[in-house]
Amino acid sequence: MPTVGVKRDFLFKALGRTYTDEEFDELCFEFGLELDEITSEREIISKEQGDSKASEASDVILYKIDVPANRYDLLCLEGLVRGLQVFKNKLEAPRYRRLSPDSGESQRLIITKETAAVRPHAVAAVLRNITFTQERYDSFIELQEKLHQNICRKRSLVAIGTHDLDTISGPFTYTAKAPGDICFRPLNQTKEYTATQLMSLYKTDSHLRHYLPIIEDKPVYPVIYDSNGIVLSMPPIINGGDHSKISLKTKNVFIECTATDLTKAKIVLDMIVTMFSEYCAQPFTVEQAEVVYPDGKTCIYPELAYRKEKLSGEFINKKVGIRESTERIAQLLTRMCLLSQPTGVGDEIEVEPPTRPDVIHACDIMEDAAIAYGFNNITRTTPHTYTVANQFPLNKLTELLRQDLAAAGFTEALNFALCSQEDIADKLGKKISETRAIHISNPKTAEFQVARTTLLPGLLKTIAANRKMPLPLKLFEISDVVLKDESKDVGARNSRRFCAIYYNKTPGFEVIHGLLDRTMQLLEVKAARGEGYHIQAADADSTFFPGRCAEIFVRGTSVGRLGVLHPDVIGRFELTMPCSALEMDLEPFL
Repeated sequence: MPTVGVKRDFLFKALGRTYTDEEFDELCFEFGLELDEITSEREIISKEQGDSKASEASDVILYKIDVPANRYDLLCLEGLVRGLQVFKNKLEAPRYRRLSPDSGESQRLIITKETAAVRPHAVAAVLRNITFTQERYDSFIELQEKLHQNICRKRSLVAIGTHDLDTISGPFTYTAKAPGDICFRPLNQTKEYTATQLMSLYKTDSHLRHYLPIIEDKPVYPVIYDSNGIVLSMPPIINGGDHSKISLKTKNVFIECTATDLTKAKIVLDMIVTMFSEYCAQPFTVEQAEVVYPDGKTCIYPELAYRKEKLSGEFINKKVGIRESTERIAQLLTRMCLLSQPTGVGDEIEVEPPTRPDVIHACDIMEDAAIAYGFNNITRTTPHTYTVANQFPLNKLTELLRQDLAAAGFTEALNFALCSQEDIADKLGKKISETRAIHISNPKTAEFQVARTTLLPGLLKTIAANRKMPLPLKLFEISDVVLKDESKDVGARNSRRFCAIYYNKTPGFEVIHGLLDRTMQLLEVKAARGEGYHIQAADADSTFFPGRCAEIFVRGTSVGRLGVLHPDVIGRFELTMPCSALEMDLEPFL
């Protein structure tokens, strides 16, 4: 959850009253937030850098408040205060308005076709006649940073640029050029650099270096110019020089957001303008801007879309467990900044969620009604359905086996359910097409390309990471693998497997065989053909040494294999000692 840090005294001044720490903690709980920590700048620096560095820091009390990750409207002091004031019925939820400029001509941002190769989308707006104080300015900058780290996914989806409109001249052009063709003086620098030089300069910058990989491998870099050819910004890295930097004297702010995701860009722009439009000469109004796309299409931003959702009072009463009138439920929702009113048709309620992108389903509205009503005020009732809870049989069997296998001298390991294609195919001497593996469509790393089809690679990698430990190494794991299954509605199924491995100077096949016998004894399966279990020589398996692999049969059905691993397999996992392994399916034993 994101954490918002606010100065306690400034917060109380904005709320119009003083709270004790316990009272404010209770207020946060009622509103669905959590007061995580009460600290100060000096205390924070002291913990992180030592007392010597904290001597000159401020003693002003700070409240660290945890807010839900999808409540972007609560990521700054302005949104937090507005939400709490509406919740306490001290303020009506404002209605935000988009206005045309007094001059009649909107600021324009023209997108060229070259941006399609790097960041194709952009939105813009203007905050006109805004008044900044130091606290407001700090909050304005901090909100941008919170949004960058949250919904913007560290600027990879959206990058925000804010500029003093009185120091630049529209219309603005958003284009993309080769790095060597972009040259300007960036923010807080004294000379001009090309984009290529900037990428080298910022590789040592503790803040900006994290954003370089977003565009550094692209053939062209995005850049925004004003009508005089002056660079406003090179998103998502840095703004242009200090000439357009926001200051306390700034009266008109031009906001641009470039993005790879247009929906996220609209949300981010809406958040910024709605949070700080209260400081404009006409509170809660935003001046529109035009964005012209390469195909000639013109869009007006910000959208500030007021959509309408309809749901019944009965739905909320039933889901929350309360009995309130339609009018009362509408009042509860309005307290959560969801402007609501009965339609007059039965118990139907019409809800308008302004600047609330987190409301995507009727259940989200129902949750807000429950928060406004107060979870502690909901009457405890006996469920209408009586059931007796029972442990899931497969999990119960798993837990019992874990304890006894540990008692047998084996150490339990727990590995990731995702792995690389190489782990379950090439390293085991198999083809990936034979593994029935489920592939991840957009893997973040080469280590997480597929869902594992066997537990063996995970245990071998665990031994490789601990091969300096005293021998022998005896490990086991009982977990799920994922296999393709066309008979299932999702095309795959989980299968609970048991895998054990013995790593020593000698193969130790007898140790693994003994563990199999002990496991069958625990499962109350006798060693006999027909109704019991037996092993027999298996067909050639590239994972195991030829002639040292056996198949396990239980009641005539094959449930797994055991044997001595092939030296090539051991070598591919960077191991040097022989190894025996056992893997079998546990579900037939239920």
